[in-house]
Amino acid sequence: MELRTLFELAVPLFLIMDGLGNVPVCMSMLRRFPPRRQQRIIFRELCFALAISILFCFFGDWLLKFLGLGPSTLRLAGGVVLFVISMRMVFPDESKETADPEDPSALAAEEPFIVPIAVPMLAGPSLLAAVMLYATLDSGPVVTALAFTLAWIPTTIILLLAPWLSRRLGARGLRAVERLMGLILILLAIQMVEDGVRLFLDKQ
Repeated sequence: MELRTLFELAVPLFLIMDGLGNVPVCMSMLRRFPPRRQQRIIFRELCFALAISILFCFFGDWLLKFLGLGPSTLRLAGGVVLFVISMRMVFPDESKETADPEDPSALAAEEPFIVPIAVPMLAGPSLLAAVMLYATLDSGPVVTALAFTLAWIPTTIILLLAPWLSRRLGARGLRAVERLMGLILILLAIQMVEDGVRLFLDKQ
């Protein structure tokens, strides 16, 4: 196992989890709670996201075989999904950014439990699809699980510092960092599509 392989898998997983982009969303959901309680809730949800994603690392291959999906299809689909996600990060929905923070629907649950922070904000369809894809590569599910854990650690640190980051960076600073991550993710998505096309042509 090479450290380079771990980092090559961990970087896109870290970007997909979008820790900085989720800071303002988490803070809006948890604004009624004191900072220490916010951190406990966030850490609990991060642990749920870790467990769910690792579960998909080891059982995703069985699911893919059951559905009859090949490596080229997975990489092409994963690249397209990543590209859509990255475009949303670079060009976010303005209506969501200007939504009323006192919207009753946002306050429906006093304390989030698994939904919506763990799933689908952190361990959403895009992340689970990427985890299943990487687990089918030569690196295998064990290395993918380690890479995801490596990506999970900085995401956890960022979200645990959410109250501090929200005050320091402000809304504009958080948006700027999220868009920078989106640009990097666009490059990774295009590379994944290229790999998928290459695999498809090699089969012909």
